[in-house]
Amino acid sequence: MKDPMKMLRQVQQMQDRMAKVQEELATETVSASAGGGAVTAVATGAQKLVSITIDPAAASDNEMLQDLVLTAVNEAIEKSKAMAAAKMQAVTAGMGLPPGLL
Repeated sequence: MKDPMKMLRQVQQMQDRMAKVQEELATETVSASAGGGAVTAVATGAQKLVSITIDPAAASDNEMLQDLVLTAVNEAIEKSKAMAAAKMQAVTAGMGLPPGLL
């Protein structure tokens, strides 16, 4: 059996690294656009929407604009989740944890 104190230290180090990554994710951003750039959404790695840019020409069709906003926001959130998952996976690599556990 492994040394329990060594395992505890490893877990504490991983927790510290995860906290640091979470802080970094709160400041890193991803962007996604829809309608050929008519709508652009920007989200942080913590899945917080920080801005939406709308080309004034896209505002003429309200229904289309709503669809473009939803598409851009959903894509930005998905990119944000993927970025966060990749960074967290890097932290837990080598710990022998099953994928998707954290």
